[in-house]
Amino acid sequence: MNTDDHQPLPPPMPAGGMPSVSEEAAPLQSESQLEPGQEVSAELTTLQQIRRQIERVFIGQQHLVDNVLVAFLSSGHILIEGQPGLGKTHLVVALAQTFQGLFKRIQFTPDLMPSDVTGHNLFDMSKQTFEFKQGPVFTNLLLADEINRAPAKTQSALLEVMQERQATIDGTAYPLPQPFMVLATQNPVEQDGTYPLPEAQLDRFMMKVVVEEPALEDEILIATRATQSGMDSLHPSQLEAVCGPEDVVRLRDSIHQITISPAVIRYAVELVQATRASEMTSYGASPRASISLVEAAKGFAMLRGRDYVIPDDVKGCALQVLRHRLRLTPEVAISGQTIDETVVAIVNSVEAPRQ
Repeated sequence: MNTDDHQPLPPPMPAGGMPSVSEEAAPLQSESQLEPGQEVSAELTTLQQIRRQIERVFIGQQHLVDNVLVAFLSSGHILIEGQPGLGKTHLVVALAQTFQGLFKRIQFTPDLMPSDVTGHNLFDMSKQTFEFKQGPVFTNLLLADEINRAPAKTQSALLEVMQERQATIDGTAYPLPQPFMVLATQNPVEQDGTYPLPEAQLDRFMMKVVVEEPALEDEILIATRATQSGMDSLHPSQLEAVCGPEDVVRLRDSIHQITISPAVIRYAVELVQATRASEMTSYGASPRASISLVEAAKGFAMLRGRDYVIPDDVKGCALQVLRHRLRLTPEVAISGQTIDETVVAIVNSVEAPRQ
């Protein structure tokens, strides 16, 4: 089944049943779908062009594309959980191609060292000086592949990188290129040889998206194109760059122009606080989640062609913003209730403001 993370959450189920989590895709609106009298800004046009280029080589999984674009637009980082072979790397390379961005990949393994991530100082015998050798974090899009296969010490090397957009080596801070974004992939926790991510690092991911297998028709189209036209027909190298890195920086700045009312901000914060007050959680989301929820809602509003946020934007992205930031009580976990079901129940318990 093809899933999507930004539909409004379903209402609670009656006693004796748990609510299901719906993730059906809500595609980006085209110019003709915008509300009457609404003008298409240059930023929205650029965003639409980026999406259209990605869709040339990345078939289906609209929810994944939408969430990656929202995190990219909102200057956030995204954690993607799913089985291998679902096109996660393909999507990141395609996104980098659309704005002529730098792309680097780190394959996380148990023997990976923090210096392999951030870089290190190397002594040059001929010059008798230390020279800094940049690590792969010095890029625009960093794919941290199978991040949960490395121990916590190596995972934590990304903490400063994700928060401060810089890497400090031997007391010297080196700024990263802009724009910068970490896209981390994670194998399901039940697989062997994985380590849980530290809570401090999880909190720095704006969103976590769970990727399902492609729909039947999408997979048929992928197989048809790959076998009849060759794999090159799906390779991101054929994509056209629609803008440059400096345009992406301006695109990100434009999100501050999205209007959000105090009532909707209050609603977002109430959702986050409800995760901390709930009897179903041993601890809930931090204030950083409130910021992420508001920023993600702005990104979804812009993705949908609006310059203002409505409560459904907040409610629609609550699952992916909150699902990785809370822990269930032992009693709830033993009952078989999942994190996603808990987030749905908590969100549905908070009254949304009238639009």
